[in-house]
Amino acid sequence: MTPSLALTPYEALGGADALHRLVDRFYALMDELPEAYAARRLHPDSLAGANQSLFEYLSGWFGGPNLYIEKHGHPRLRMRHLPYAIGPAEQAAWMLCMRTALAEEVADAPLRAGLLQALTQMAEHMVNTGDRGGCGHGQAAHAGGACDA
Repeated sequence: MTPSLALTPYEALGGADALHRLVDRFYALMDELPEAYAARRLHPDSLAGANQSLFEYLSGWFGGPNLYIEKHGHPRLRMRHLPYAIGPAEQAAWMLCMRTALAEEVADAPLRAGLLQALTQMAEHMVNTGDRGGCGHGQAAHAGGACDA
């Protein structure tokens, strides 16, 4: 059996330095774009902690070092975001910043498209208000408990 030559998204992106640039640009856009206010208002004045957490999470999620899990355990993204009312406006604002950061920082179009698709699905999963207040997986999938996926 020959070893796979396929790169992880983390490797294809360019590793830690490239991921830092992407996350830094994402949070800069959140501060710069008035259209990002719906997402920005959910964060503290300083975005440094959120920046570090997103970098650590994406590192592992993209196939690099599992920095977030090593520090905090399972991400339980949805559960960790439940204290914040995340609706379609917040999701759209977050995605505007992420889509723009990807367009500016990821030159490889197929890689950018794949990352955008995955991040869009994640952002949709974070919506916890209105008709999408439930996780959508059904009670049986979680034995009546909260969705931690």
